[in-house]
Amino acid sequence: MRIHIIGTGLLGASLGLALRGRGYSVTLEDTSPTAQQLASDLGAGEPVAPGTAPDPDIVVVATPPDVAAGVIAGALTAYPSATVTDVASIKTRLLETVRELVTGDALDRYIGCHPMAGREKSGAIAARPDLFIARPWVICSDEDTPESRLTAVEEMAEATGASVTHLDPRIHDAAVAKVSHVPQVVSSLVASQLRHAPLDEVALAGQGLRDVTRIAASDPGLWTQILSGNAEEVRAVLVALRGELDAVIDALALGPGSTGVIARTIAFGNEGHDRIPGKHGQAPTAYAVVTVLIPDTPGTLASLFKDIGDLGINVEDFRMDHAPGRRLGIVDVSVMPANANELEHGLQSLGWRIPESAIEKEGTT
Repeated sequence: MRIHIIGTGLLGASLGLALRGRGYSVTLEDTSPTAQQLASDLGAGEPVAPGTAPDPDIVVVATPPDVAAGVIAGALTAYPSATVTDVASIKTRLLETVRELVTGDALDRYIGCHPMAGREKSGAIAARPDLFIARPWVICSDEDTPESRLTAVEEMAEATGASVTHLDPRIHDAAVAKVSHVPQVVSSLVASQLRHAPLDEVALAGQGLRDVTRIAASDPGLWTQILSGNAEEVRAVLVALRGELDAVIDALALGPGSTGVIARTIAFGNEGHDRIPGKHGQAPTAYAVVTVLIPDTPGTLASLFKDIGDLGINVEDFRMDHAPGRRLGIVDVSVMPANANELEHGLQSLGWRIPESAIEKEGTT
């Protein structure tokens, strides 16, 4: 298939890289000549002037969400035989606006999509050909969508390594409000509390803070558009969150019943955490954790994983923290519970430092 991508930021350029790696013919268009040329120089596709792509089978609109509807309508007009899709993270309002701009059979050529992939960095320079691998790629079609066009979009998405799923636009928007948009707001709010904190306090930060605030480095302009575009759904989740937050704030006055509120809040968080899919989208699995202390020197982490492999044990997950003020790494290796003792004793016999009581059950991951 011939793919034409309009918008050469992170998603557009990453899509071009992924598809060209699979042998697709890809052309690029962007209102910024510099951004367009950069994406092309990085290998994402061939640059063309607006509206001049040679008979594309699919046009992918990868522009910012606040202008996507107009670009989609323009693409449907400029390329009357092409299927037009997009990668915006909001679907309901976008579809409603496209319907206002486009009439007749042209609307049947539009299929809304949202690959659930991204990075904290933006622009073509941050693009990666593996960005979509094993990530959900949501397609929002309806009964009027021609089967051949839907199949073509599915094939394109699968060619990037993504896992295709089909959702109604409103269900999609409600879902991403919970699993993507509100987490961004919460991460940003937590990080915001550090703006004026004394540096000696921030220096105490551990992996927990880093986990919570990782996505706080995201692009403010882009996220303003995303949150505005899905405002109703995001607001509903935040209102519910505010109610629970207010309950915790009141409980911290330590009046009667306060410890029950605090305990229930943490317990309810456990329940929600346990519903997050595990590896490869499978049901959550309880892993055992073996903690290993390693020197912060080149090649040490590679040596650790080689030794684990030589022991014949699969690493299900891992995380690493750094000891404050010391060149020491703290690596938590998650394995199946049946392999935990074997891994601990095997690594000890190979000279690795393992703290006492390093093996513990961890919540579902």
